[in-house]
Amino acid sequence: MKRLLIADDHDAVRSGLRAVLEQRPGWEVVAEASDGGKAIAAAIESRPHVAILDFSMPRMTGVEVARRIRNYPLQTEVLIFTVHNSSLLAHEAFEAGARAFLSKSDANKLLLAAVESLLLHRPFCSGVCPNEFDSRRLVGEGKNRPLTPREQLVVKLVAEGYSNKNISVVLNLSLKTTEAHRAAAMHKLDVNSTAGLVRYAVRAGLVDA
Repeated sequence: MKRLLIADDHDAVRSGLRAVLEQRPGWEVVAEASDGGKAIAAAIESRPHVAILDFSMPRMTGVEVARRIRNYPLQTEVLIFTVHNSSLLAHEAFEAGARAFLSKSDANKLLLAAVESLLLHRPFCSGVCPNEFDSRRLVGEGKNRPLTPREQLVVKLVAEGYSNKNISVVLNLSLKTTEAHRAAAMHKLDVNSTAGLVRYAVRAGLVDA
């Protein structure tokens, strides 16, 4: 029997995923969690073959949970599940130890394939993938200092019109931490306004012009 863990802060999403996954013979959802802390505890207790983690959860993101799980000898493969179809998020997820990245918009047709791939210990990625990630995008301008993936993601969300408060919610960060990432990016890029960040995001291909 293949043991699966689902972590998402919405009951309806967890129920829907469970219904889809347990249609497959030999698969069982052995644990559910509604936030990052509970997901870690559930993974340690149930030792699932695959953990399906929503990126945006209370207490800590799915990427942070993946990073914590990697520190335990669980041999659990991790799938990051998100509404934010971004190469930056995919890069961050794989860097943290996840082996699959799936956009929620692709879930109906690709969820089972993604889990099957992980059960065979093979990576899976829908939409944007780390091998499409252009490392040159991490290089800033002006001061020519590299942005971290998290700083780059904050810049992308700023360019898409998100406020610092909304970015904090999406990335499950404190407002102070979000502001620090934004300030660091502005310093490295040698810009002093939101417009400057937007211009950089367009030139770097993070958002459409």
